[in-house]
Amino acid sequence: MADIFARKVLLQKGWADNARLRVAAGHIEAIETEATARKGDVTAGIVIPGLCNAHSHAFQRALAGRTEERSPAARDNFWSWRERMYELASRLDAEALGAIARQAYTEMLESGFTAVAEFHYLHRPASGEHGDAMFNAIADAANASGIRLTYVPVLYERAGFDAPRPEGQQAMFALDVDTFLAHHTMTRERSSDRITVGIGAHSLRAVGEPSLHRIAAAAGDGPLHLHIAEQQREVDECIATNKRRPVQWILENLDVDESWCLVHATHMSAAETEHLAATDAVVCLCPSTEANLGDGLFPLRDFLTYGGRIAIGSDSHVSINPFEELRWLEYGQRLASQTRNVASLEDVHVGRELFTRVLKGGAQAVGAPLAGLQPGAPADLVVLDDGDPMLVGHAEDTLLDALIFSGYRLPIQRVMVHGDWCVIDGEHVDKFNARAGFGAALQRIGASA
Repeated sequence: MADIFARKVLLQKGWADNARLRVAAGHIEAIETEATARKGDVTAGIVIPGLCNAHSHAFQRALAGRTEERSPAARDNFWSWRERMYELASRLDAEALGAIARQAYTEMLESGFTAVAEFHYLHRPASGEHGDAMFNAIADAANASGIRLTYVPVLYERAGFDAPRPEGQQAMFALDVDTFLAHHTMTRERSSDRITVGIGAHSLRAVGEPSLHRIAAAAGDGPLHLHIAEQQREVDECIATNKRRPVQWILENLDVDESWCLVHATHMSAAETEHLAATDAVVCLCPSTEANLGDGLFPLRDFLTYGGRIAIGSDSHVSINPFEELRWLEYGQRLASQTRNVASLEDVHVGRELFTRVLKGGAQAVGAPLAGLQPGAPADLVVLDDGDPMLVGHAEDTLLDALIFSGYRLPIQRVMVHGDWCVIDGEHVDKFNARAGFGAALQRIGASA
């Protein structure tokens, strides 16, 4: 395997010039700085670590752009969008799911994501039977694309706080907790170098307290993911049923720690924000989806001030671009506060601080022991074109600022995962096969109109 000679590389301690990265068995074996290029090296301009997409519903890639017309309802919101999502899910079989996920994962890699946490509750194909087919479809899609996958099987056992039985289209998501935990055990036994397994509960409204405790016990010290406080209606219903706000309730009733990844946590009180930050749990923020669905804005500056940890995800995949997620995470805060550089608490450069935070937070969200480019870490990296106008003339201090805030088209030349080049010359090596499969799947399930 060829070494990589980088004219500039972002390491744990900061930027370094003229570095050689030795890659063996899918990992970084050593990093030599102040080096010179050798014959056979892959020469790169700027090398940065790949980021983790810490929250994905891969099947929703097929819904992007298809819910932007006003509905007959008096007011469009998350709940009216959810009905359209249910309609799509009801048409999916394992073959279609695999093709859609393969396309989504291909796009993730081309945009600089090298890992994904798949928050998966489609355990039954459209035919209705339960089995391993949907998990196999996700795993095969990840293997075909080359992305590093953390499979997060998710329990969905009830329709709401006061509705013990899922009805109508929700029934296709439902499993009893024993069947769900058996599925979790089976998938853990099939882990590999590139596929690991976490566990999750859909939300407090969809999973009762006894099952939450069993899921937490099954997680051990592995990652545990949960949607929480995404919508004000969820908060109101939780207060009506549990006499507590969602984040308050979960902090009082479960041992939330650094193994937890709480997704969205949009609607928190000041006390919840402070207390959640103190647990060292990571919150996964999905700004493009949260904006698309009208969720609201996360209390970012307060959470970071209290020492909170964050990751990012593309969630419903209305956008697949980690740098756009970071840009809009910051821009939403600027619009709300009428100030600038809101997230720059520890570093005067907001782009560099956001990148550093979500690099660490993403690794935490999937239980990865090492984050970034260092000996012993997976060889998951992104090569940027240092001659691209977006980056030309930028010094080390502003390179990440430029990458996040200077435009939409990304100057990505190559992407490596586990020592393999998945993207070369800006295009995924399986791009055209993935695209063809995606188009055929949408035609077959009637989602291409």
